[in-house]
Amino acid sequence: MIVDHRSEILGGCIVDVPGIRLGHHTLTTRPTGCSVILCEDGAVAGVDVRGAAPGTRETDLLDPSNYVQKIQAVLLSGGSAYGLAAATGVARYLEEKGHGFPIGAGVVPIVPAAVLMDLGVGDFSIRPDAEAGYAACRAATSAPSAEGNVGAGAGATIGKLFGPSLAMKGGLGTASWTVPGTGIVVGAVVAVNAVGDVYDPRNGRILAGARSGEGTGFRDTVAAMMGGYGVTGFGGANTTIGAIATNAAFGKAELRKIAQMAHDGFARSINPIHTMFDGDTIFALSTGKATGISADVTVIGTIAAMVMAHAVARAVMQAQSLPEHDLPAWRDYDGGADAPSRSM
Repeated sequence: MIVDHRSEILGGCIVDVPGIRLGHHTLTTRPTGCSVILCEDGAVAGVDVRGAAPGTRETDLLDPSNYVQKIQAVLLSGGSAYGLAAATGVARYLEEKGHGFPIGAGVVPIVPAAVLMDLGVGDFSIRPDAEAGYAACRAATSAPSAEGNVGAGAGATIGKLFGPSLAMKGGLGTASWTVPGTGIVVGAVVAVNAVGDVYDPRNGRILAGARSGEGTGFRDTVAAMMGGYGVTGFGGANTTIGAIATNAAFGKAELRKIAQMAHDGFARSINPIHTMFDGDTIFALSTGKATGISADVTVIGTIAAMVMAHAVARAVMQAQSLPEHDLPAWRDYDGGADAPSRSM
C-alpha cells in the first residue's frame, strides 16, 4: 500500500489508540484550560523536553533509570506554572477510581504534566486549577475530540515575534495513523502556542503566524530573523506541548527516543521552535495493547513525527478567532476553504 501523506491533513484522534481517553476543561472567561490523556490501565511513558523554559511535573520519573514503570495520565495545561495545579485534580480523580501506583493501603496516581504560557490573553488571575483538572478527567472519553479553542489550546496563540497585535490564534489538535496490516495505532495531541509560524506539513506553506500588518499575508518570522529582526534579543510567552501514544509495546528508553523523534514533527510544522522562551515538551506513551507483534522504534518514531506535524496543522486549522483580543484564526485569515473536518 502506497500512502501519499501530502494529499490531505491526516484525520483521526489520539483516542484511536486502544487504552487512551482524552478530556478537556475550558475556562471560557479568559480563555484558558487543560487537557488530560487518561490511561487508567497504566501506560509506559517517556518524555523529551526541548524548549529552554519548561514548566513540568514528574518528568524525572520517566527517566529509564528510575523506578516507577507506568503512569495513569498526562496533563497538558495553560496557565504557565500555575496550571501545574490542575494535576492535583487529575490525581484526585484517579485515586477515587483506584488507579495508581499501589502503596500501603492505597494508590499514588502518576501524572506527568507540562504547561504553556497563555497568561497574556485575558484575565491573568484565571488559570486552570485542581478543579479544572478533575473536570477534564470527568469529561474524558474515547470518542473523537473537539479541536481548536478547547482545553490546553483555548488561550494558545502563534506568530508572536512582532508583538501580540500581529499574532494569530493557536489551538489544540489531534491526529492518528493506523499502520496497515498490523493493528498498530500511533496518535498525537498537541497544544500549539508558539512564537513561530505554523507551516502546512504537506507543502511547506505558512498556514498561520505573524501577520503582515496590511491585512493580508504573513511577515514570515524566519525571514525576518535572517534579515536581522530581533537579533539583539526578543521575549515572548510561548510553548508547544503534546503527547504521542501507541498501542505497540515499548519500554521507557524506547519511548524517550520516540518522543525525541516526534519533535521532528514540531520542527516540520513550526518555525522557529525550541527557543529560549519556549518549554516545548512531548510525552510518548505505550499502552502495550497490540499483542503478538514487535514494533520497530525507528518506524514508530518516524510515524509519530508525521502524525504530530499533522496534529499541529489541525490545531490552527480548527482554531476560532478571538475578536475581543484581536486574534484572527486561520479559517478567517486564509479563507478556511479546506479546513479539515472531524470525520476525516
